Amino acid sequence: MKTLKTQIAIIGAGPSGLLLGQLLHEAGIETLILERQTPDYVAGRIRAGVLEQGMVDLLRQAGVGRRMDIEGLVHDGFELALNGQLTHIDLKSLTGGKTVMIYGQTEVTRDLMAARQAAGAITLYEARNVQPHDLKSQQPWLTFEHDGESFRLECDYIAGCDGFHGVARQSIPTEHVKVFERVYPFGWLGILAETPPIHDELVYAKHERGFALCSMRSPTRSRYYLQVPAEETVEDWSDQRFWDELKARLPAELAAQLVTGPSIEKSIAPLRSFVVEPMQYGRLFLLGDAAHIVPPTGAKGLNLAASDVSTLFNILLKVYREGRVDLLEKYSQICLRRIWKAERFSWWMTSMLHQFPEADGFSQRIAQSELEYFVDSEAGRKTIAENYVGLPYEAIE
Repeated sequence: MKTLKTQIAIIGAGPSGLLLGQLLHEAGIETLILERQTPDYVAGRIRAGVLEQGMVDLLRQAGVGRRMDIEGLVHDGFELALNGQLTHIDLKSLTGGKTVMIYGQTEVTRDLMAARQAAGAITLYEARNVQPHDLKSQQPWLTFEHDGESFRLECDYIAGCDGFHGVARQSIPTEHVKVFERVYPFGWLGILAETPPIHDELVYAKHERGFALCSMRSPTRSRYYLQVPAEETVEDWSDQRFWDELKARLPAELAAQLVTGPSIEKSIAPLRSFVVEPMQYGRLFLLGDAAHIVPPTGAKGLNLAASDVSTLFNILLKVYREGRVDLLEKYSQICLRRIWKAERFSWWMTSMLHQFPEADGFSQRIAQSELEYFVDSEAGRKTIAENYVGLPYEAIE
């Protein structure tokens, strides 16, 4: 078995692992990333596309913001389609100038992969049987297989950025974590199409037939979603059926502007809220989907991963530069304060805009009244806006 050494071992080469690796590399801290998939698989995953201001700033800090700043679309607001009418949520004016950036997770990942390769930092793709060891010791290590050889990787700390189904969280004894979860009785059917977006801003539509979202990746590429029952499959939905249903859920004036075309990707994502506490065990730290999942309604999944990255990066900076090892045990509580606020907002947006099959008439009227109250009140719109653009990152003192 060959032995390797690094300062920070990162499990997972998705956006959070790559971003953490890039920030640490720029700070002179050595990392090695282990990824079980191929580079093409990682680069091809279709995911989120709305970046909070905090994540935009973090990507710039990591030196990977150039293409984003050229090709990304800055959005000052979004539209709510309620009762057949569009209501504008002016993010910029309601938050004192904050905006969001439309730039696909696929593009973020490609930028980060290119930067890591250019820096000569090591990512081992198709790493098999990754297993952390001695997490409570001063010298944790991992075993894995790569290109038919077995390796031992010694490190100071391990960052688990390997998603909901990854090995990092599963390496923590179950008696040391508490899981909070809610599974929703529907999913999002999403398609990607080479068609111009229906509107220059995102449109969130509440309709008696179910929720719909009109999004985009560029001025020529659209991303649309429909709420569908949890048991539905992609095979149940032809392109024509999707477009017809989308039109039915949008205000007539907006539906008339819809440009349809063949889908280039189609998938169904189940919706769940999930948090594990704590997000650390010894010298293992969980980031992103390994520690928390939000329904995509509030555009918070990727952005929460970025705030985890920011927190751990800034703690590690102080550990290596100032010897502040006392900060390590604060990682979970700092992250979780922001996570639970984002979980609340994502749950609220989901509850307000979707049709719940088990909801009685009273519950439906209450949800409708609450949504109308927030939308009709400037204070309510401000609450929506400040959550949507992202709450501030907590300073590491």
